[in-house]
Amino acid sequence: MKKWLTRTLAGLVIMVVAGGGVFAEPRGTLRVALTSDPNSLDLCYGADRNASNAGWRLFNSLVVVNDDGLIEPALAEKWEVSEDGKVYTMYLRKGVKFHNGEDFTADSVVFSWNRGRGNDVTWRKKWDIVKAIDKIDEYTVRLHLEAPYPLLLRQVSYFWNIVPEGYLKEVGEDGFTKHPVGTGPFRFVEWKKGDRLVYEANPDYWEPGKPRVARVIFRPIPESATRMAAIKTGEMDIVSRLTAEEAAMLKNTPDVKVIEYPVDRVFYITFNNLTSGKGLPTENALVRQAMNWAVDMEAIIGALFNGHGRPVSGFFVPSNLGYDETVKPFGYDPKKARELLKQAGYADGFDIELAAPTGAYSQFEQVCEAIQGYLSEVGIRVKLTLMESGKYWDLEAKKELPPLFGDSWSCREGEPLERLEGTLGGWKQSYSSWFDPKIDEMLTKVAAMPDENQRAAIYRQLQAYMKDNPPFIYLYQPMTFEAVSTRVKNYRPRAAEDYYLKDVSIDQ
Repeated sequence: MKKWLTRTLAGLVIMVVAGGGVFAEPRGTLRVALTSDPNSLDLCYGADRNASNAGWRLFNSLVVVNDDGLIEPALAEKWEVSEDGKVYTMYLRKGVKFHNGEDFTADSVVFSWNRGRGNDVTWRKKWDIVKAIDKIDEYTVRLHLEAPYPLLLRQVSYFWNIVPEGYLKEVGEDGFTKHPVGTGPFRFVEWKKGDRLVYEANPDYWEPGKPRVARVIFRPIPESATRMAAIKTGEMDIVSRLTAEEAAMLKNTPDVKVIEYPVDRVFYITFNNLTSGKGLPTENALVRQAMNWAVDMEAIIGALFNGHGRPVSGFFVPSNLGYDETVKPFGYDPKKARELLKQAGYADGFDIELAAPTGAYSQFEQVCEAIQGYLSEVGIRVKLTLMESGKYWDLEAKKELPPLFGDSWSCREGEPLERLEGTLGGWKQSYSSWFDPKIDEMLTKVAAMPDENQRAAIYRQLQAYMKDNPPFIYLYQPMTFEAVSTRVKNYRPRAAEDYYLKDVSIDQ
């Protein structure tokens, strides 16, 4: 490890790396609001973006996607890919330590991979992409795939949190959940669930000069109006998922900057054909089409989001690889919806249950209430249940939600493969409640296809097929609104609503 020395210059505390540059010592406390309490800080089990945004601050993966969307080295300094695309040789960074002082080595990678493939791991499929790992030496591992997978490094960067073998074996899974340890820029201090999550800067972090704040406090604030008040009064430094109205109200607030950007996220109502939806009218494609035609998404976006959003025609947004603009959203046509229901044998409608999470997404409870109303107008009588998001996602992972349930899925890779696999992967995927063999066949092809043009062609086929055979009521792609204190510097959220805080600093 490099030796760090400290000294004071012109009233500033700085750090001098022996043989290296000069960097500012971490200073100040950054306060970040979450829209719900994370279900877990361990990336193997994190259910949503709140969990990953909080959890990843503690960990590193082998590689990382930078702010420009490019893959960069992280715990792996460099790598080589075999000509057939099935073997990745990763050359690991030396001198890295976990927060407990344990050395990071090839054994850490092998142990983390084996752990990530455990039977109860939520994101096991992301680790299962790699079928074997060889330890070549203390700082080299070789990853073996059954078939080329062009998104491997991106999946590794978002899901493979490397953990310390010795510490985890000492404290057990329960102990690790209570006090997680990684190699990341921040170290865990405490977690008072429902109140606050506190981290401190890792003094031995391997990236010189990072992190730049001494302390990070995450606070779960489910109500967007409360988040708005917290940034307005100076209680929080970063708040996200504000409504359009709340963002507008903050635009002239002193010391607050409002950020608006389109997100690579799709909102939807799932048709469940694996468990609770079996044998119900929603197994009929005509019924599913009718339910799409019954919902006026333009009106919902206008009323609840002041027009800040767009109806989606499927599980694709315009920035995604293979997006086909000729596949149009269903639109609003209740007469056509009733005709399709009659054609399917349900002229008098039917009864069905719908569930949705509370506090997770801006205005989503109201969206689901509006959908309930629109469906009732064509004879579909919906019982809507709203529940706390942690409980909701637990039931979703267990496939115990009702025949209809609402959620959203973002993507980070610039193409929708993760979103499609995650929601349409049948029993193979934790949060999927739908299976269609034709969709599965196309996803299997695209997942092993290195050529982007060929992948794009299959994506276009998928969009057309999923319009005729909708697994969802397609809702909207949102604009998202965040508010940031002007004392926060170098904060850059991404289209997937994730962020990396190691470069963020605070004006004192």
